[in-house]
Amino acid sequence: MKEAATVTPLQGAVPPAVELRGIDKRFGAVHANKAVDLVVPAGTIHGIVGENGAGKSTLMNILYGYYHADSGKILVDGRERTIKGPQDAIRAGIGMVHQHFMLVEPFTVLENLLLGAEGGFMLGAGIAKARTEVEALERDYGLEVDLDAKVADLPVGVQQRVEILKALFRGAHILILDEPTGVLTPQEADHLFRILRNLRSQGRTILLITHKLREIMAVTDNVSVMRGGEMVAHRRTAETSREELAELMVGRKVLLRVEKAPARPREPVLEVRNLEVVDEQGVKRVKGVSFDVRAGEIVGIAGVAGNGQSELMEALAGIRQPSRGEVLLRGVPVSDPAQARARRLGHVPEDRLRMGLVRRFPAFENAILGYQTASDYTDERGFLRLGRIVELCRRWMRGYDVRPVAPLLPAQSFSGGNQQKLVLAREMEHDPDLLLVGQPTRGVDIGAIEFIHKRLVGLRDAGKAVLLVSVELDEILSLADRILVMFDGTITGELGPAEADERRIGCLMAGITQEAA
Repeated sequence: MKEAATVTPLQGAVPPAVELRGIDKRFGAVHANKAVDLVVPAGTIHGIVGENGAGKSTLMNILYGYYHADSGKILVDGRERTIKGPQDAIRAGIGMVHQHFMLVEPFTVLENLLLGAEGGFMLGAGIAKARTEVEALERDYGLEVDLDAKVADLPVGVQQRVEILKALFRGAHILILDEPTGVLTPQEADHLFRILRNLRSQGRTILLITHKLREIMAVTDNVSVMRGGEMVAHRRTAETSREELAELMVGRKVLLRVEKAPARPREPVLEVRNLEVVDEQGVKRVKGVSFDVRAGEIVGIAGVAGNGQSELMEALAGIRQPSRGEVLLRGVPVSDPAQARARRLGHVPEDRLRMGLVRRFPAFENAILGYQTASDYTDERGFLRLGRIVELCRRWMRGYDVRPVAPLLPAQSFSGGNQQKLVLAREMEHDPDLLLVGQPTRGVDIGAIEFIHKRLVGLRDAGKAVLLVSVELDEILSLADRILVMFDGTITGELGPAEADERRIGCLMAGITQEAA
């Protein structure tokens, strides 16, 4: 395995589409990019992987002009370019498709494509000519979209095509895609990969930022690995593996597969009957959902974000009141968070910063949030036993590998992965009968993912019930003993591990019933 000091960027016979030489960038005391070199051959799909904070997004934002490098050079098609902003990048033929789309939802597709070009030659040539040009791009690259449809009415997979069309319409021959499959069903992701391969066959160059190693192996020609702000390796994809890339990213061997024995489910702990949830705008988000979760099993809920999973989890935790139906814990109805906790329910919310932590509170106070009135933490006068709480927090931080082990440090001073482990420690160490877990590894490094998965399986093996909601299909397939799939507030199917595969789950995630799938 190559060391960082001996890394040689991949070279081609023709000038690279992109070459970065010695890119260095600091944000105060944070050294985000450390003399980074990168060569992207023309007409290839090039993956860039690394843990959170590795510097890959900073590097791409420098290439697109959002940030300015403190030092280093950018070459495009063999020519050195000065890129002071996105307009310079666009003039150099670089486009960027962001993880969160930059579209105006009330506008039509064609109106979105023309935005930013109102004073340029494209609009001057007339909307009719622009429509003709876009239709030609659609045919050439398999990017069929109704140009007169409102963006708000389009599925996310089609909105992504609009973003790609927008970049191509502005003359991009180099495309940067930042975590492009985060909001897509497996079928939509496969369609995106077909589009990317088609773009490559037409001579376009793609830079793909993703944390999903399976996607790297499936669609890229080359891959570069960053760690701690440095470029530590370049590999031809056909000559590497997910295991090697994970080790390069983390700096140690990582177990990518979840090792677990078959589940041994027992009696129901959670019973959900005909549950309906209406949001603040009066929109029904959960529509007559019924299911059980039993002791000794992990039930996973799969689905594209925004299909009612968040509202369902809040209703189960007692945070949101259902409009109809009931939630039973060990046969007893629950209707508020205090009641749920008293019935031994633990809750790791999807948004750890909004609902799981108080950022300005020190770690030891966050470690008992929701449990602060328990007799373990108060004396006979009702005052908190601060010394005991700090020591408990210190022990949990060591046990859950929270870094640094600093109970007095505010929660906002920890990285996202360490914040997540702190929330997990709090909920799991209070010995719940049922643990609700929303997006357990969102924004978490690959090493921490391995740790969290082991802890969840250990909880199951201790006879606890776990309900897991995740948009990461690999995570659901690895962890769940039963899989429920949600679409538009309903459960479209239930699958056991033997029958669950990406195709079936993807169909259910798109609203195709189990019988039709």
